[in-house]
Amino acid sequence: MTPESHRRSWVASANEHPDFPLQNLPFGVFSTADEPPRGGVAIGDLILDMLVALEADLFSQHVQRAARVAAQPHLNAFFALEMAERRALREELTELLEEASPQRDRMQALGDTLLRPIAACQMHLPARIGDYTDFYVGIHHAVNVGKLFRPDNPLLPNYKYVPIGYHGRASTIDISGAPVRRPNGQTLPPGQNEPVFGPSKRLDYELEIGVWIGQGNARGESIPIAEASQHIAGLCLLNDWSARDIQAWEYQPLGPFLSKSFATTVSPWVVMAEALEPFRCAQPARPAGDPQPLSYLLDPTDQETGALDVELEVLLLTATMREQNLPAQRIALSNTLNMYWTLAQLVTHHSVNGCSLQPGDLFGSGTLSGEQPDSYGSLLEITLGGKKPLTLASGETRTFLEDGDEVILRARCHRQGYPSIGFGECRGVVQPAR
Repeated sequence: MTPESHRRSWVASANEHPDFPLQNLPFGVFSTADEPPRGGVAIGDLILDMLVALEADLFSQHVQRAARVAAQPHLNAFFALEMAERRALREELTELLEEASPQRDRMQALGDTLLRPIAACQMHLPARIGDYTDFYVGIHHAVNVGKLFRPDNPLLPNYKYVPIGYHGRASTIDISGAPVRRPNGQTLPPGQNEPVFGPSKRLDYELEIGVWIGQGNARGESIPIAEASQHIAGLCLLNDWSARDIQAWEYQPLGPFLSKSFATTVSPWVVMAEALEPFRCAQPARPAGDPQPLSYLLDPTDQETGALDVELEVLLLTATMREQNLPAQRIALSNTLNMYWTLAQLVTHHSVNGCSLQPGDLFGSGTLSGEQPDSYGSLLEITLGGKKPLTLASGETRTFLEDGDEVILRARCHRQGYPSIGFGECRGVVQPAR
């Protein structure tokens, strides 16, 4: 049997594809001009239409149930399956799409009825999002932001004991490519004692990963740390747009509110947990002197294999750069290894008080900055709160985002001897305030 890392597809664009080789096969929801939304799987530059594949009887009886729910216009029921069922479907899809597939001729005969060009399709949110929680697990971001407000005490004592998070707004989560409207709100101008109302002048992005919850838990029951990874369906990219001036005025004493709830953008493809297994690694050791997690958050297996090695990238494309035909400029390169807590720890902590999680719930990781300025995941950090403007290739400068700016997030996993696995892009263009 061909090793997983060497398997190739009869879909030519999948081989050497930076994001969607045969080893990835992320799930999403798409539509075409004349057909409604349905589930699909990315393979190279194409989308395998799960509904057409079902109608063509391409799947064995063993995976029929999983294939049916993966073809629906919302993937909540697919996320709710046991990991073994999702894994079996993914393995069968791999066999269907690999070079030596016995079904190759049948599938090729279906042509673009079965395999749709991604560029010709519209992507939709993968699931109905019942709840959205944004965490704060990027320790370098937490330190950098803390220094802006508390230079002598950047991290509050609870940070290294508790995976900090807040309940976000699910109704304003949108898919990559949707416009982002600059929000209006109250701000307190420097040197004044009373707030004013108007458009945010300190609009920012935040580089995050999104976590799609699979099977949930009954209300009143918690998810043990040793089982928590089984409740994660997959990951995406997430941009937690932030109005820093509104945030600075409103965040005490209860934290983020209107400064965060106006827009969150996610990438359309769900990179399944099974596809990410080759990129699992040990959770980075905590610095000397840091406390160990409390017992309900500590599991040896999770510490040994609960981290992920995913490269994260931020690019900025301004209106002027588009006019000058300049490419988007990379302004940050980071990694998920900058997470202070594992994904399993987030799941367990969220449920430990009996809070019920549901299939299709979404977590944000919090901004995943690295230690160096070229790895910072927000303009707030890059520009030191607006004090040190960022200079772009076009000659422009930025302290915060301006109308017409487009933020592009990318993520890829790399491993020696294994094809790269990508997340696609998470894009959003800033529109003027109403």
